[in-house]
Amino acid sequence: MEDSPVLLAELRPNREQPYEWKASCETWSVAFSPDGTWFAWSQGHGIIKLIPWPLEEDLLRPQGYSQCFKVKEVKGHGSLKEKTLDCGRIVWSLAFGSSSTKTGWKLWPRSWHQEVGPPGTLLLLATGLSDGYVKVWNVHTGRVLFNLTGHKDVVRDLSFSTNGSLILVSASRDKTLRVWDLKKDGKMLQVLSGHIQWVYCCSISPDCSMLCSAAGEDSVLLWSMRSYTLIRKLEGHRNSVISCDFSPDSALLVTASFDTTMIMWDPYTGEKLRAFLHVSLPPAFDYSNAEPQLSSLRSVCFSPEGLYLASLADDRFLRVWLLDVEDPVSVAPVTNGLCCTFFPHGGILATGNRDGYVQFWTAPKVLSSLRHLCRKALRCFLTTYQVLALPIPGKMKDFLTYRTNL
Repeated sequence: MEDSPVLLAELRPNREQPYEWKASCETWSVAFSPDGTWFAWSQGHGIIKLIPWPLEEDLLRPQGYSQCFKVKEVKGHGSLKEKTLDCGRIVWSLAFGSSSTKTGWKLWPRSWHQEVGPPGTLLLLATGLSDGYVKVWNVHTGRVLFNLTGHKDVVRDLSFSTNGSLILVSASRDKTLRVWDLKKDGKMLQVLSGHIQWVYCCSISPDCSMLCSAAGEDSVLLWSMRSYTLIRKLEGHRNSVISCDFSPDSALLVTASFDTTMIMWDPYTGEKLRAFLHVSLPPAFDYSNAEPQLSSLRSVCFSPEGLYLASLADDRFLRVWLLDVEDPVSVAPVTNGLCCTFFPHGGILATGNRDGYVQFWTAPKVLSSLRHLCRKALRCFLTTYQVLALPIPGKMKDFLTYRTNL
């Protein structure tokens, strides 16, 4: 087993909360901006902290969080200052989206021209709220740009396209997903119906061709992001599917369920490649009087280079997995963890918990092999069917489609 994740810092809200909000202190979502310069923390009670990254050295300490941040100089972005966003409702989901002025600037709404921050990039933060609204904020100014309405219940997850188009997908407990075009003043493009239970999560593939959604039922739906039609249903879980994520090259999809398993899929063929079972009490920890048991999952995500998975389960452990190894390669105790995400440049994991805390952990930071880099480059533009049609040996096809580790 590799070295266990080491706790680098713990951020805690240090403001008194209204008595009637005592049951809404959870950190349901955390996120890093795509360029790694901001961290968004839903600290409960409707409050979001936008924190410049990296943290100041004197804040990298486990004992707590100071409200008084120093101004952090970030190369190429000027002085970034912490911001507090008051959403007025419980925040269930967060997602960053960005677009450059180099792409279609003249077609943007005129009112947006003053919203662009240095260096010519519009960086947005979408927040999904308990009343069904989606508020979209300008990160540089802290102003609300949109209040998107249409959902009838909690907006449980959000996902932005990564191609700068500012297409946003929202997933709600009203059993639907909605697709919004923020460059067209937040126009709702499509309502996707097909789930029979609360929709827990959604994820747009990095190549922006597919959308995954999962709900209280035991199946996962894959949609086309071009036609907004259903591609296929993935069946294999035996309980609610709570979290999903695509690999950086879009060649893999991972889903996590209350049935205690993570399943890794080929999204192009629908094939189940492998399953990871969450058995409580990893062997690195000594609990001599406890019986091993299965544990429901809360969150799963791919590392930025696509070689690792991170997961949080109800047994209060953070696990890090290699794609082709059945057991976790490292574990760390996390109290009441609800969500996890990798820093986009690797090396750090952030987790949020039920008490409104955020913890930052060391994560594997690897130099990818030439074989993996070649596979990743090819899979960014080749589907599984296109790989299988190549005139190359079968072992190479298996490696390129993640069936084996060549």
